[in-house]
Amino acid sequence: MLRYIYGHQLDQFPVLRDSMFRDRADQFHTRLGWEVTVNEDGKEYDQYDGADALYVIWENDDGTHGGSMRFLPTTGPTMINDHFLDLLDGNPVRNGQIFECTRFCLARNSGPRVSAALMLGGAELGLARKLSFTIGVFDARMVRIYSRLGWAPMILGTIGEGRDAISAGLWAFSETRAQALCEKADIPRGLSRLWYHRAMEKPPVRLVQTA
Repeated sequence: MLRYIYGHQLDQFPVLRDSMFRDRADQFHTRLGWEVTVNEDGKEYDQYDGADALYVIWENDDGTHGGSMRFLPTTGPTMINDHFLDLLDGNPVRNGQIFECTRFCLARNSGPRVSAALMLGGAELGLARKLSFTIGVFDARMVRIYSRLGWAPMILGTIGEGRDAISAGLWAFSETRAQALCEKADIPRGLSRLWYHRAMEKPPVRLVQTA
């Protein structure tokens, strides 16, 4: 199922939290070779993992992480404004109707349905909050994933070529897009809405032992 969890709520989900940060280390450090910080417990955090971050997480049946994304309002600190302004011609994005999405991560055993579910979760968040766009930085490998899911971004800027290319893009929210993602993820539209609104109206509490 899709979970929507703020940073200050993550301690209520220790198995989900720990497996997410370990999967992030596995994907970004081990598999992709990015220069990210991994602690002695094998977890990847950065300065944007704080109380205000909103995580969209696919939770497996056993309570572990299947995939996730992180959202932050562009009115506060964001990765794109702090580190990737060259992709925006030096013009920061600060708009209450635009959230930044970062750290798109899939566990090693996750299939295409999880990718679609995560994108659906992002669409649900944007529609519910009446956002115009989400903005993010992505590498060349993600282009194929976005195209396969039918939600390619509008490119704002690119540095590099081929497999080394890094781009910034905007994704526009729409009901049509959300419905198409529901079909790809095999999740009924009503259930998708329920997961989001239940999380926002009364944040869930699930206390379990740390893995």
